[in-house]
Amino acid sequence: MKTYTTVQGDMWDSIAYAQLGSASLTGALMRCNQQYFGFYSFPAGIVLALPEVTEAAGLDERLPPWKRK
Repeated sequence: MKTYTTVQGDMWDSIAYAQLGSASLTGALMRCNQQYFGFYSFPAGIVLALPEVTEAAGLDERLPPWKRK
């Protein structure tokens, strides 16, 4: 599993965009790191698990629920 170590001021959506390629994958990132839900803006040094995201999974996340496979 890949990980990302936060720097001061990181936020969920900016991490998802930088590490996973899309801010729309913020939910997937958060589901993998539920113990950190209390953070809006991260301090430095938190190690987050990165979800395995295939290109198709990324597309599914952007679709409305009724269009997902």
